Amino acid sequence: MRNQVLFATLAALLLAGCGGGAAGTGSTLPGASSGGSGGSAPQSAQVQSEDSIASANAVGSPVKALNNVESSAGSPLATVGRGALAVTNGQCNSGVEYFVPDKNGDANSTERIVFYDQACTQIARDTVRKYTVIGTNAESVARSVTQYPQGNTTPSSVRSDNVTLSNATFGSNGFPIVADGFDRIESSTLNLTGVKSIESNAEYSIAAANAGVSSYCGDSAGFNATGISSLNETFGWAGGDLPGGTRTVNSDGSVTYSGTQSGTSYVGGIGALNIATGTQNTTCPITTPDFTLTGGTSKGSYSIPMTATYKAGLLENLSVTNAQLVDGDTLNVTTNTSQPPTSSNFISGVLTNSSGNQVSTFAVDAFGDGTLTVTQSGTQYVMNNWHVIK
Repeated sequence: MRNQVLFATLAALLLAGCGGGAAGTGSTLPGASSGGSGGSAPQSAQVQSEDSIASANAVGSPVKALNNVESSAGSPLATVGRGALAVTNGQCNSGVEYFVPDKNGDANSTERIVFYDQACTQIARDTVRKYTVIGTNAESVARSVTQYPQGNTTPSSVRSDNVTLSNATFGSNGFPIVADGFDRIESSTLNLTGVKSIESNAEYSIAAANAGVSSYCGDSAGFNATGISSLNETFGWAGGDLPGGTRTVNSDGSVTYSGTQSGTSYVGGIGALNIATGTQNTTCPITTPDFTLTGGTSKGSYSIPMTATYKAGLLENLSVTNAQLVDGDTLNVTTNTSQPPTSSNFISGVLTNSSGNQVSTFAVDAFGDGTLTVTQSGTQYVMNNWHVIK
């Protein structure tokens, strides 16, 4: 009888221990676990969100930077090395319209409009570019990139880029000839409904091509200026492909960037992070990045082997395999080629912890607009231009 009472008491204590938990950690769903680094104590919902946001930003930073480099590296009217896109000035061409000069008729300008549909009726992204010659081999470029949600004529965001190109050879309409190499530096601000959300800076150095292959290196840093109000935190990133990677022109005219992005993820109080600027790099490898982050606290480092393919300046394939993120997490990214690039399910990412359990997923279009979902809590965050904004 005594043993029966003892066993009953122990069982009750064990059940109470299993049922108890720290407030705010969320419940564990069947088949889903959120074990922390090393598979030890479960992570809180806050940590899971922090790791998920940090990871999405870490992979998003180089993708956005390369998007900017490639989309402004040449005119669709001159398709050599950029994909055989048959573009006629001012006309709809399979979901793309291109104007020289821009629709306002500004001097030294171009405009590219990408649509959700092939008939060019639903605008997805409108990019206006204005350039100024500042030297024999240099120019400054002001770009305005307006993004529209599908089925909506009100912009979801407007990004302003200020770019300086140097050590370059320029072709028609002020575009750099990539095969000759160039150095590029950029400061960028993303605004949502008129409010500054993301600040970022980036530099890239691309060497002259040899048999269609160029070496490149670059670095970038940025942060969410408005922060994530539900977490009362802001997130930042700093890193790049410092040793260098390759840019290869493929047989179909598309180009593929291959390299490993490494850096550090940061978290801090809203308003705590800032970008520090050093000296521009014009050769590879980079030993001291031009852009770093100040303020906040390091969440940890990341290493992301990445391959990105562009055709006519548009991202058509992105692959990341077993990238190492903060807290020992692993990220894999694939492209759903059965979907159009403007689909919010075009690119998918899955973050898992060191125990192999899913932490979060994200699904975005080729412009980096979509949703990040934390698996256990079900919390969703909005991604825009390859970064988590709210």
